[in-house]
Amino acid sequence: MTTTHAPTTKSLTSRFNRIFSNSMGAKETRLAWLLIGPTVFIVLGLVLFPAVFSIWISFHDVGLDNLNNVFNAPFMGLRNYTSVFNDFAFKYNSPTNMGAALTSIVYSFLGTILSLLIGLGAALLLNQPFRGRGVSRAAFLFPYVAPIVSVAFVWRWMLDPKPSGVINYFLMNLGIIDRPIPYLAQPGWALLLVIVFDGWRYFPFAMLMILARLQAIDKTLYEAARVDGANVGQSFWNITLPELRYVLGALFLLRLIWTFNKFDDIFLLTGGGFGTKVLPILTYEFSFNLFNFGKGAATSMILLVILIVFLIFYSRFVMRTTDE
Repeated sequence: MTTTHAPTTKSLTSRFNRIFSNSMGAKETRLAWLLIGPTVFIVLGLVLFPAVFSIWISFHDVGLDNLNNVFNAPFMGLRNYTSVFNDFAFKYNSPTNMGAALTSIVYSFLGTILSLLIGLGAALLLNQPFRGRGVSRAAFLFPYVAPIVSVAFVWRWMLDPKPSGVINYFLMNLGIIDRPIPYLAQPGWALLLVIVFDGWRYFPFAMLMILARLQAIDKTLYEAARVDGANVGQSFWNITLPELRYVLGALFLLRLIWTFNKFDDIFLLTGGGFGTKVLPILTYEFSFNLFNFGKGAATSMILLVILIVFLIFYSRFVMRTTDE
């Protein structure tokens, strides 16, 4: 049995001399460190340090009064976390005011599923040969590439509660409604519409990934299925979906993570009001409306823990079942 020993001072000096010698290997080592150095500093400065600092802040009382001396802020223990859990905006209150935690879960899951379903339908449509297919593919990308501010305000204009709002104008002229409806100012309606907005805005990403996989499926599989008498639905269920399972699984995971952290869509549409307050909005309000940065950091850590629990469950059970 071999025994490993800690490097001695002599061995460390030898390694140091090899790195700073003029040999070709030493020059390549120095070049490698020089090339990865900027990336290392960026990751440390913009990713690791803010993450660790947020964890530290979540256990301390940090506000406007001690921002200039934040490292001497009073230690709070778990009081920031208990304050978040007991906050009216966080916990479940009623079906129309589910609280930020449950609202985040409902919004993320339904928005992700809707974007995947629309993306799957669009990919199946654009995978068929027809004139103008290239232009259609480019047009379908518009919701994803358009600036979020512009599309959000177009939706707000369409859903304007005044009679001049596009939706209200057409529905009133068709005699479907008698008076204008404030869609984004009604609990239930507001959450439903931000979910629909999320599905509409982000389906092109799913469409591109699914379309790429559809074009890689061996066409002889469909030919063999037709010879065996399979119809379109049977071919889709037994060939297309099994071939797409890995892409759909990865897309669901990515889109759920991104949607769970989404702030700008809901903030621009409803400001987080009328039953649409999610955890990123609550983090913003604690930090920059109430200036309780410790409580805001604790909220973000709770969001992180929920995501980690989901990732563990998804990777250990859902993806393992898919692989089998």
